[in-house]
Amino acid sequence: MKHAILGAGAIGGLMATALGYVGEDATLIVRAEKVHGYPSTLTLHQPERTITAPAHVAAKLTEPVDVLWIATKTYQLESALNLIATSPRFIVPLLNGVEHIAVLRSRFGNDRVIPATIAVGADRKAEGEFVQGSIVRLNVAASGEGLLGALLPTLQERVGFLCGFVANEQTLLWSKLCFLAPFALATSASGLDKGGIFADPEWKRRLYAAIEEATAVANASGAEVSAATIEKIMDPLPAAMRSSMAKDLMAGRKLELDAIGGPIVRGGAKYGIPTPVTKELMSEIEAKVSAKA
Repeated sequence: MKHAILGAGAIGGLMATALGYVGEDATLIVRAEKVHGYPSTLTLHQPERTITAPAHVAAKLTEPVDVLWIATKTYQLESALNLIATSPRFIVPLLNGVEHIAVLRSRFGNDRVIPATIAVGADRKAEGEFVQGSIVRLNVAASGEGLLGALLPTLQERVGFLCGFVANEQTLLWSKLCFLAPFALATSASGLDKGGIFADPEWKRRLYAAIEEATAVANASGAEVSAATIEKIMDPLPAAMRSSMAKDLMAGRKLELDAIGGPIVRGGAKYGIPTPVTKELMSEIEAKVSAKA
C-alpha cells in the first residue's frame, strides 16, 4: 500500500520509519524548507535496537495514497490539512483527544476516517532521527480491519508494536483520553513527576478524582471505560514519568490543553456530570502559561 504521514514529529517519524522498515511505500510530509537536505534515511532508536528505512519526503501530498496517517498536534490540524492536495482513500488520525474525528469526517466523509490511537514515549532527536522510549501500543477501530488487517500483525511481529482492533470507537478514543488527560493535567499543574504526585496525598487525590470525572463523561458518551482499570495502569508506571504536556509547559511550547481537557469539561456540561477537578487543573495550567508569557 501507499502511505503518507502528515506530521514529521516524534509520532509521525516513528510511523514513517516503521512502515518503511516493513516494506510499505511511505512518504513523510515535512516543511517545505526542510525537503532539500533532509536525510536520505529515517532512523528509529528502539529500546533494544535501531531500525532504518529510506526517507521519502514531500512538502505537499499531490499523489493519491491508500492511507493518510495524521500525526500532528491537534492545534496544527487545520493548517496541516492544507498540505493535502489529493484525496486519500482512507484517513487514520493518531491525534490526542476525541473531537478531531468529527472534524475530519466533515471533510473526508464518515466511512473514510478510521479512528486510531497510539501510546508511546517518543522524541525527535534530529531531522529524520527518532527515539522510541517505550512499547508502542497502536489500536485501530474495527472499521479499519479490512484495510489494515495484514499490516498491523506485520508491525507487531517485525517492529514490536502491540496492535489491536477495537469494536467500539468511543471506547477506543476515550480509553486513551481517560488516562492521558488526568495524568497530563496533574503533572503539568503540579510540576511533579508521577512519583511526586503519588507521594503527595492531595495531588494523588486530585489525580484520581480527575480520572473519575473523565471516565464518567466517557461512559456517558458511549464508551466502556473503568476508572479502576485506568488507575491499575497508572500505578506501576515509572516514578520519573512526566507527561508530554508537562514537558511542553516547561519548555514554553504551545499546549494541547483544550484538546486533552476540553472534551471532558464540554462532555460534563452536555451530560450534566460535574468536572470541578478537571476545570481547576486546566485553570492552574492556564495561569502558568500566562505567567510565562
